Amino acid sequence: MKAIILSAGQGKRLLPFTADLPKCLVKVSGKAILEWQIDELVKCGISEITVVTGYGADKVTALLENNDKPQAISTFYNPDYATTDNLVSCWSVREKMNEDFILLNGDTLFEAAVLKKLLTSPASPITVTINHKDRYDADDMKVSLDQDQLIRIGKKLSTDETHGESIGMILFRGNGPATFHKELENAMAEPQALNRWYLSVIDAIAQKNTVLTCSIKGLRWCEVDCPADLQEAAKVVAGFHPKAISDINVEAYDLHEAVAF
Repeated sequence: MKAIILSAGQGKRLLPFTADLPKCLVKVSGKAILEWQIDELVKCGISEITVVTGYGADKVTALLENNDKPQAISTFYNPDYATTDNLVSCWSVREKMNEDFILLNGDTLFEAAVLKKLLTSPASPITVTINHKDRYDADDMKVSLDQDQLIRIGKKLSTDETHGESIGMILFRGNGPATFHKELENAMAEPQALNRWYLSVIDAIAQKNTVLTCSIKGLRWCEVDCPADLQEAAKVVAGFHPKAISDINVEAYDLHEAVAF
């Protein structure tokens, strides 16, 4: 099983921590977000990992060159990262989508149990990992469901049609990679392609084909978007790594410690 991690962006909402390096290299409890992701992927038997880079690509490469994991880990540079959204990052690495794979956002922290649940979910060409909570805000990538089937996905869904949120992890199996590739190709032919998220492609597929979801409610995960999220991220990591530090105070957070490695 392959994994593709989309880590091309700077993550400007996470400034000042991303002033000199991409979001995926910001440290949480002593390790870069990307390192936590790779560790949990390895625990689940992922044999090949591709990291799509852009901003600070040389620093991501430097980190991975010191990696001691037996898995094949490589990078793929998206030269258009500064002027496009992640749909283009997906398109740039489409040749890697030739068999079953996991697509993962570069700012999603998760425990291995999350991925294990996804990998053992009912067979489906495309399965979107989701969480449930009491309230959703404008920034959540919301999902509308018919039981476990995805009906719509997007940030602009109304409260009445929102039943959960995507965590930024999708499993493609069987003919799922080919279906995704074809819809990516269709999307790239449209004028607005450069400013679209890849999840808009999943939304289009769900309106024509069956896309299932896998709920991981109760398991440990979080998205790191802004400085305040670092506190939650530290708690999440501490939950599945007993030696991790969980009492980060962002206001007193040492910027050098956050970015140095």
